[in-house]
Parts: sequence; C-alpha cells; structure tokens
Amino acid sequence: MHDSIGKTYRDKITGFQGVATGHVDYITGCNQTLLQPKSADPAKRAEAEWFDDQRLEEVPNVNRIILNNGQTPGFDREAPKR
Repeated sequence: MHDSIGKTYRDKITGFQGVATGHVDYITGCNQTLLQPKSADPAKRAEAEWFDDQRLEEVPNVNRIILNNGQTPGFDREAPKR
C-alpha cells in the first residue's frame, strides 16, 4: 500500500474511515496504515487508529490531501510511547 499518505480509506471490518497520515512496513510483512478520522467536534481531535493494510479499501471520489511541508516540516505532537 505504498503511496497511500493523504488518501481516504475505510476499514472493511469496522467501517472506520479516515485519511492515511502514516504508514509502516514491517519485516514480518504485516504492514499498517494510520487513519485519522474527521472529528465531530472541531475543537477536539479524533483519535487516529492503526490498521493492517489488507483490511483497508480506498474510498472513491475523495480528493487526496497533499500538504506542502517545505517551509514547516515536522509533526504537531510528541511521538507515541509504549
């Protein structure tokens, strides 16, 4: 599922839908994509979720989101810790 960032996907099992904001390829082959859903409350950010790539289907007729990070690269919050 390369070149997935910025596209909108839906989980085939749960129906969870969001924009792909992250992707990871594991040596074991269980590659995953991070989906960020839209929030019902504009003042709060909905929780993003990781899904196995084989569970995802691209949502048709939704424009890909492309950000120009040339001037301001970086992430807006701390990396997750386990």
